[in-house]
Amino acid sequence: MIKNIFLLIVAFSYCSNLSAQKFDDLAQTPPMGWNSWNKFGCDVSEKLIMEIADEMVSSGMKAAGYEYVVIDDCWQVGRDENGEIMVDEERFPNGMKYLADYIHSKGLKFGIYSCAGIYTCQGRPGGRGNEFQDARTYARWGVDYLKYDWCYATGKDIKTAGSSQEHAKSSYTTMRDAIYAAGRPIVFSICDWGFQQPWEWGKDVGHLWRTYWDIKDRWASLLIIFDKQKGLEKYAGPGHWNDPDMLEVGNGGMTNEEYKTHFSLWCMLAAPLITGNDIRTMSTETKEILTNKEIIALDQDTLGKQGFCYRDNGDYEIWIKELGNNERAVCLLNRSDEIKNVQVDFDVLLKVNSTYWKLKPYKLEDYKVRDLWEHKELNTEKSTQYIDITPHSVKVFRYIKK
Repeated sequence: MIKNIFLLIVAFSYCSNLSAQKFDDLAQTPPMGWNSWNKFGCDVSEKLIMEIADEMVSSGMKAAGYEYVVIDDCWQVGRDENGEIMVDEERFPNGMKYLADYIHSKGLKFGIYSCAGIYTCQGRPGGRGNEFQDARTYARWGVDYLKYDWCYATGKDIKTAGSSQEHAKSSYTTMRDAIYAAGRPIVFSICDWGFQQPWEWGKDVGHLWRTYWDIKDRWASLLIIFDKQKGLEKYAGPGHWNDPDMLEVGNGGMTNEEYKTHFSLWCMLAAPLITGNDIRTMSTETKEILTNKEIIALDQDTLGKQGFCYRDNGDYEIWIKELGNNERAVCLLNRSDEIKNVQVDFDVLLKVNSTYWKLKPYKLEDYKVRDLWEHKELNTEKSTQYIDITPHSVKVFRYIKK
């Protein structure tokens, strides 16, 4: 009898361990880094990635918090007779271990891409059926971040729109377990484009999950994706983040004002900040956006709260993000093509919370209100003020306790 009880306890403990196969101490704030896809697509190489790593350090990006250098699709060309994933030797002559070591020598972290399907989105070999072998390979190379796509996941079509939530959860859980079994802590990025509502199940599987289609370097695309984030704030927190996709800041399809808006909104969302521009040649304006430490601090706040939409007037919105130390950020968004002159009650915006009806007992006189793009404090002796917001732009304020 005692022996049977002992066996049951052992079995229960074993099953409990099996159900917790994620490295929980990673991504306690949203990951920050760079990914090759938005700018370079399949045109990736060892030379490019090493130059990007060098520039991450010399440009001040690393000092601002960016740490992951991620190679997206097209680095792999096949599998050998043992099923081992093969690297494009022409583009990466020294192999991935060499490249990872170089990136690590810069004080940065190395990321790579694969896919839950039989092929990647660009038709390269995917991870399906090879998850444990690939995870061991990635661990041996020194990978710190894995973006895992969803093309050909049913083996039939590239976008697998007809797949089920259970199939997606199962596929990503297999890779999660493979990473855990390989023994190297790797941030696991789920990229099913929000098809199977990963926010409902992703917390125990990955560290971040895409919520919608790929972003395009256009104002309209930014707004479409941003709108899809409304209501998802309850699913985000330390170690598990909603991912509205990578940043397009500096890629040329939007104005600098629109890029400031793009960056501000992603920070209000506590989104991963994975930039996708050519940082070797970025303009001063782009660098100033991407390294605005006051805006980045909202994203990286350790309370881990995603912002919520407090007011939606169609082409004018107010977003609020709760921060640690009973502080908060407020973002005023002008989606329209015209200048907006809006009335702002700083006292109300300090007190309101996500339930809208129960106000917090904060006092405006206990806070300084700082404009995070103008880098200056506001005079809030009058709590109600009128503010001009130019088209496609934002005003972002932080309440700082005195």
